[in-house]
Amino acid sequence: MEKHVTVVGALHIGFGALGVLAAAIVFLAVVGGGLISGDEEAIAITTIVGTVIASFLVLVSLPGIIGGFGLLKGKTWARTLVLILAVLHLVDMPIGTAVGVYTIWVLMQDETTRFFTPQPSY
Repeated sequence: MEKHVTVVGALHIGFGALGVLAAAIVFLAVVGGGLISGDEEAIAITTIVGTVIASFLVLVSLPGIIGGFGLLKGKTWARTLVLILAVLHLVDMPIGTAVGVYTIWVLMQDETTRFFTPQPSY
């Protein structure tokens, strides 16, 4: 099951990275469109709109990246975070649904639960 946890972590890091990449592309396209127009009012508006949209996309993508790295490190909190993200991914048809179902299946297995349960130290 440890290999599946690694795959789930990598999937969430990958999807988070794609979200950050999408944020950069949106920012460049929207702000660049305003800059190309040369109109000062358009530049001001597109800069604000591009910044807000890009910031939102980064904000939504960061929990997946953080949770994915947490899973790779075997952190208990990461399992909870990624399970919440998996439930949210279920409505993102079709790829998000597949990732969400796979994530829930992996992280709810008894073996995975034992893997993330802190071992008592003597």
